Amino acid sequence: MSADRSDILLVEDDRRLATLTARYLEQNGFSVTIESRGDQALAQFARVRPRIVLLDIMLPGMDGLSVCRELRKQFDGPVLIFTARDTDIDQVIGLEAGADDYVCKPADPIVLLARTRALLRRAEQSVAAAAKRRNDIVLGGLRISEASQQVWLDGEAVTMTTQEFELLVLLARSAGSVLSREDIYRSIRGIEYDGMDRSIDGRISRLRKKLNDDADAPTRIKTVWGKGYLLAPDAWGAAE
Repeated sequence: MSADRSDILLVEDDRRLATLTARYLEQNGFSVTIESRGDQALAQFARVRPRIVLLDIMLPGMDGLSVCRELRKQFDGPVLIFTARDTDIDQVIGLEAGADDYVCKPADPIVLLARTRALLRRAEQSVAAAAKRRNDIVLGGLRISEASQQVWLDGEAVTMTTQEFELLVLLARSAGSVLSREDIYRSIRGIEYDGMDRSIDGRISRLRKKLNDDADAPTRIKTVWGKGYLLAPDAWGAAE
């Protein structure tokens, strides 16, 4: 995840409540960006590209329902709204505006955390199911479409050459297992490895760079000395 990105965009104008809520969510493993104004929420959303938006209805500049409607033009991830009144009409209006769920203020932090996790889990299951229907390969935040020869990392497209794409697909299909240079060479070239060609090493290096892996201490595409390369299945964060 880039420095600007966050798991959660919390749009709440009560500074104290927002700070306490963000602190609790961060203690439970989420990164949180706070925005206090409705009319700045969309710009903040574009900057941090969150996995979920927690949105108060009563906001300065633009009300939360209007923000939610605008968000739905560009975001199909989960949106949870806060309503200050426990009335059916507020909840219905919020859901019709595009929210996935709601909590009544003041929200119990434990309930909010559970609802947030549930919405993210449901969204991840939906992405995985859609990818399965398309025969995509999905490993956390890494998604590979063999049909369109496209790759996404944390929701952002990654440009690759045909050779790089073929190698990534081969590694991803065997995620968690070591592939030797011989295995890779034979699968990609269709001929036996001559022991001299280092083109595979160059492709691995370029893949690491494009997939935000550490060149000096890679954790995503690992070198297993004397054996080959391994794509770690659990090193890609959560699905977008």
